[in-house]
Amino acid sequence: MPAHSPARPAPTEYFSFYKSYVDEVPEGDVLDTLVAQRDSTAALLAGVSEADAGFRYAEGKWSIREVAGHVADAERVFAYRALRIARGDPTPLAGFDENAWMPMAGFEARSLADVAAELRAVREATLALFRSIDQAAWGRSAVASGHPVTARALAWIIAGHERHHLRVLGERYLPRLED
Repeated sequence: MPAHSPARPAPTEYFSFYKSYVDEVPEGDVLDTLVAQRDSTAALLAGVSEADAGFRYAEGKWSIREVAGHVADAERVFAYRALRIARGDPTPLAGFDENAWMPMAGFEARSLADVAAELRAVREATLALFRSIDQAAWGRSAVASGHPVTARALAWIIAGHERHHLRVLGERYLPRLED
């Protein structure tokens, strides 16, 4: 039977770079956190006008639309890693450079509503995957980006990564739109 609530990962289950993401996630069921984020992020993005979706708080920073697209891209990568690891595939997984991906992603040519719908669809797929993972699979590990990581840690990393970017939106983007 699938385990619906993996325990918080130990620091040995992920590269130290991800500690801040894991620490962002509140105690409790990480799948409940992922469901709540799906809805709260959709509501937040729905409150941003199309005119404001291209806002960048500084030169060279991503727009609100690009931040949403990045969260979807990263979640796809992290969920794919979790899938491979949960299925027992020991093949080392390559890293990715989100800054190199951004110019190729084309988010600015799309509406924020479209990017937000994609993010929601990605989250639905992630939730379906995570709901299918059993206790043994959560604890499996492999190497990703040159460092060991468990499937369990990736669920927490996904939730924390999104929380990180929503915090940045709340601190650096949205207050400037209200001025």
